[in-house]
Amino acid sequence: MGDNTSMTVFDLALLLTAVIILFAALAVRIGSRLGLPALLLFLLIGMVLGPAGFGVQFNDPELARGLGLAALALILAEGGLSARWHEIRPALAPAGLLATVGSAASIGVMAVFCHCAFSIDWTVAALLGAVTAPTDSAAVFSILRGVSLPSRLKSILEAESGLNDAPTVLVVVALSAMATGDPLPGGVWGLIVSIAVQLAAGVLVGLLVGWLGSHVTRRVKLPSSSLYGVVAMCWASLAYGLAVLAHVSGFAAVYVAAVVIGNSDLPYQHATELFAEGVGWICQIGLFVMLGLLANPDRLTWVPVLQGVVIGLFLTLVARPLAVFVSTVWFRTPWRHQVFLSWAGLRGAVPIILATIPISDDLVGADRIFDAVLVLVVVCVLAQGPTLPTVGALLGLVDASAVKDVDIEVAPLGDVDAELIQVNVPIGSQLSGTTVGELQLPANTIVSLIIRGEQSFAPGADTSLLGNDELLIVTPSAQRHAVAEQLTEIGHDGRAARCLRGSGDQGSQTPRDSGHWGQADQS
Repeated sequence: MGDNTSMTVFDLALLLTAVIILFAALAVRIGSRLGLPALLLFLLIGMVLGPAGFGVQFNDPELARGLGLAALALILAEGGLSARWHEIRPALAPAGLLATVGSAASIGVMAVFCHCAFSIDWTVAALLGAVTAPTDSAAVFSILRGVSLPSRLKSILEAESGLNDAPTVLVVVALSAMATGDPLPGGVWGLIVSIAVQLAAGVLVGLLVGWLGSHVTRRVKLPSSSLYGVVAMCWASLAYGLAVLAHVSGFAAVYVAAVVIGNSDLPYQHATELFAEGVGWICQIGLFVMLGLLANPDRLTWVPVLQGVVIGLFLTLVARPLAVFVSTVWFRTPWRHQVFLSWAGLRGAVPIILATIPISDDLVGADRIFDAVLVLVVVCVLAQGPTLPTVGALLGLVDASAVKDVDIEVAPLGDVDAELIQVNVPIGSQLSGTTVGELQLPANTIVSLIIRGEQSFAPGADTSLLGNDELLIVTPSAQRHAVAEQLTEIGHDGRAARCLRGSGDQGSQTPRDSGHWGQADQS
């Protein structure tokens, strides 16, 4: 009987989980049509399921803290796996300053404001400032990817959201301990040194695990493409676990490891990113539904609601712009970029998760902090998320005609030293209208098949590509980077510049009249 009861409980949990995720997925569709951020709809689902709705009871801040931090680690892993190093490298310095100096400036300004406006203790005021300081990677990754911004600007925001969780978590843990009466070893300078050491050690763990993971995964040919995504996420999670075990920054480790693995040219890179994105969505849904369950509408009197609104306005209009200015002024960042960076400092699950730390530490008044932060997040996401494209357009930063990157998937051909490259031509790409002969692919590379709608055929040199075409290209393993680079460049800049530049290349060959056309070595 005990086993049957246990199975019934697990079956019911599986059923409820499936129903919640299905409703959440539909909420994404509804939210996109209504212009509402999906994250808030997930939060609403949790509140409807909670005590004020269906009566589901969840009042375990310690468990919520652990699950929230674990989910955040997986979300950071997803962001790192999809981050392109050549894009984030130029933005690393301003993003790093925003994640450290900017966060410190935001904490200081918010501490002064909260102490003066609400007459709360300096330590608690600083704690509240630290809780609200980090931008949210889940919110940034999900919203910004639908906006055609300058690459460097988008990279700054994504890198900042991936980097600022690590230092702020350490600050919140230290300040929460101080607020509950635990002394701070070494004072403020001791805290700064401790955070710096933990961050540096976390980055080192991430680099080592990422390097090991990429080298091992490249050398072991897995039997299924879907396993590459599983393995990549597990390597990133391993970095997080090892860092936490060593008492250093797990968030720094997981993000760095994911960036290293994501830029290691693993097989099935696109499939890996899609798998990681799916995991990220499940984590976001679970996070906000859980936080919605943890919220208690009966506690939301006018006092925390008013405090949350006031703190949110001050954070958005004063603290965030100041943090952006002191972090980016050194790089001669245009004022339009600074304004957008200020408005795009999205808060989401991270501040709410951090607000559970004082509750789990039994800090007096921690419930009020949680409620105020919950209201703050709702207000900020409602105000900022739907208006980001409009603000970007008003500032002249959104390029509605921006060309979508070509989707390129690489798969190894068994034990043969060759690769099968699958290329999807997006609508609006400069590849559309280009003939196969004008691609000027490297030697021994062949466009073997084009799939167009319900038809598939072997192309000739004069076959023109169309939007939504799918190309299957066979190339030696040593040439796959050159093929990917060439296709991406033509997709952005068109065939004219590429043909002119490639006209003198020794690898260029005269098109052949056979059905399978490409570049063949005649030697």
